[in-house]
Amino acid sequence: MRIVIAEDLALLRDGLARLLRDNDCDVVAEVADADALVHAVLRDRPDLAIVDIRLPPTFRDEGLRAALELRRTAPETAILILSQYVEHTYAAELLAQAGAGGVGYLLKDRVLDTGDFVEAVRRVADGGTALDPEVVSQLLGNRGGQRLDVLTSREVEVLALMAEGRSNAAIADALVLTVGAVEKHIASIFQKLRLPPSESDHRRVLAVLAYLQER
Repeated sequence: MRIVIAEDLALLRDGLARLLRDNDCDVVAEVADADALVHAVLRDRPDLAIVDIRLPPTFRDEGLRAALELRRTAPETAILILSQYVEHTYAAELLAQAGAGGVGYLLKDRVLDTGDFVEAVRRVADGGTALDPEVVSQLLGNRGGQRLDVLTSREVEVLALMAEGRSNAAIADALVLTVGAVEKHIASIFQKLRLPPSESDHRRVLAVLAYLQER
């Protein structure tokens, strides 16, 4: 597994690299800013990029915006956000952009076990997800607590495949359905989870977050 790390704090960056190399991962680049991250990923085409949100020069959301750019330019590279903060503006957009690579969002202060962290790294690199419950809770906001038991068994199957980042066509293939049938199931999921059309919210990712919260 080939990894790029984007972290401005040298001690943390070095510590992550050592931990990952000790667990048979190949850290191909260690960078301290968003531009260097994008350059390293496009150059080395790693399996995974581990990205801090607040990178130079402004220490606001450079890392997350660079991750969004990479979802468009290098969708095969998985993205794992590792930060002290939940950044609402772009986080939902990142999670909503399904690519070939997995996606994760973990909070630094809540990573208590190195084994669990390495497992999460591997899961995201393999195309899965790793979301801190606090991230899920904050992104859902007042939509938290919605119950999946209002969904049919088929709708839960569709939602589970959505959570894996699969497209409607891929879901149709997996469940031996037409794309039109999948679209109808997804529309029903949105309705039952009370996710109306919105210019500011990504209904697909909010539905997936509701699913992950109750797993």
